[in-house]
Amino acid sequence: MTPEELSRLVADELASAVADGTLTIEGELPVVKVERPRSREHGDWATNVAMQLAKRAGRNPRELGELLAARIAAHDGVEEAEVAGPGFVNIRLSAASVGELARAVVEAGGSYGRTEGGAGKTVNLEYVSANPTGPLHIGGARWAAVGDSLARILEFSGAKVVKEYYFNDHGNQIDRFAASLLARARGEDVPEDGYGGQYVTEIAERVVADSIADGEPDPRELPDEQAHEAFRSRGVELMFAEIKSSLHDFRSDFDVFFHEDSLHESGAVSKAIERLRKRGVVYEKEGALWLRTTDFGDDKDRVIVKSDGEAAYFAGDLAYYLDKRARGADNCVYMLGADHHGYIGRMYAMARAYGDTAGPGENMEILIGQLVNLVRSGVPVRMSKRAGTVVTLEDLVDAVGVDAARYSLVRASVDTTLDLDLDLVASRTNDNPVYYVQYAHARTCSVASNAASHGVRREDGFAPGLLDAIDSELLGTLARFPDVAAQSAILREPHRVARYLEEVAAAYHTWYGKARVTPRAEEEVADLHRTRLWVNDAAGVVLANGLGLLGVGAPERM
Repeated sequence: MTPEELSRLVADELASAVADGTLTIEGELPVVKVERPRSREHGDWATNVAMQLAKRAGRNPRELGELLAARIAAHDGVEEAEVAGPGFVNIRLSAASVGELARAVVEAGGSYGRTEGGAGKTVNLEYVSANPTGPLHIGGARWAAVGDSLARILEFSGAKVVKEYYFNDHGNQIDRFAASLLARARGEDVPEDGYGGQYVTEIAERVVADSIADGEPDPRELPDEQAHEAFRSRGVELMFAEIKSSLHDFRSDFDVFFHEDSLHESGAVSKAIERLRKRGVVYEKEGALWLRTTDFGDDKDRVIVKSDGEAAYFAGDLAYYLDKRARGADNCVYMLGADHHGYIGRMYAMARAYGDTAGPGENMEILIGQLVNLVRSGVPVRMSKRAGTVVTLEDLVDAVGVDAARYSLVRASVDTTLDLDLDLVASRTNDNPVYYVQYAHARTCSVASNAASHGVRREDGFAPGLLDAIDSELLGTLARFPDVAAQSAILREPHRVARYLEEVAAAYHTWYGKARVTPRAEEEVADLHRTRLWVNDAAGVVLANGLGLLGVGAPERM
């Protein structure tokens, strides 16, 4: 019996009690949740629904719990149900009922754990969105890993996800990048506010070579304004192609690359401002046009058109949000770096000014990620071969590989600073979380292969009633996967999947040391061996599915 099936059983008994007049409860019945008790002595699963409903039912919580426990205990597959504490109903399943989960997991395969909580919703998930003025740094790498993992988890919950990269090609930073390229190409010093690093020289040389190869004049010899534009257009294109390639190699691909320039060229910015005018939420002051964001929770009003008639940077945000909503996004999730914390108030106010809702799970949602610090042998890692003063995505992948990099960047909550020990992450020991989890999956494959060589086959028998406590412990851990995946989607927290996988790996390694899948030399293959092969393979399914949600490989051997 799966947790979902047990939840439905409890819910059905509540509904039945109301239908036959045993209980009187006004209004809709709540969604019943079952959870693993902290102590297994209290049973396999527990629910607090009696405490939730006691007041509405006009009953003492324990009294209501006793009534519910008696009805639950009458079902096949339930060994015992009893009330504990203030009104918890603890449920112990029969061994056969617990064991049936193994077959359910294996037969579901890659679909095990999927839910429909996000069905019917379109989520626009914007992440990374680094300016194309240099290689992706380690902060962008964290968002690439977390953002892509979150997209996978949201899709696993039934949502349609559009993965989007906002390409900032309209700001002063692009002009400074072009000036830096031109200076390097001409053998001059980079401007004080320009960009350094070996990559600038590399891109500048490629701009020159590509221009000449295409039959165009040497851009270094053009007048300054034309030369600047040549290095701007070609240089940004080359830099962005590198970023895309790095992200692809990191298994973080996007559905949409949105150009900021398009908002201004298409007139979308002007239309967005006009829409706010019609809503009566803008005013003029000191020659500028202001959005009355303080009416919607911001700490101060914001300029959207400057006194010189130029659109403020915030005006682009106005148009971009509307564009996302017009493309069908029910929920626009922005994943921003730690230096963008001050944007939350104005962005949420903007959504509300348009009549939308803002906050977790609403039309607009903002997630802020903290910094990543790298250390090796206890010493901070600061230098990059190409970028000069920052560590890039490529540096991290070169040091530890894609799997270890992704897993390590995802396993901590993004609202905390992450200290990443490169020596640990690159190690092949059980102290390294990604190795520990991947090794567990590889071990399930090894056990299955060894079982086959000894004639143990799942299809020859399944006797869940023969399983014992060690099997139940592992199966109980596997049973939590759908709930963990669903909660990770709701809370936008992929690290929950990683930490859960480490629990699964620990439970599996413990099970492996105590449960035999293959017979001893003097034994014949028995139903217990075959049934434990189902348990082994169920663990493999959960580990593979969970690693897949994080974009991390599930190796068959290590």
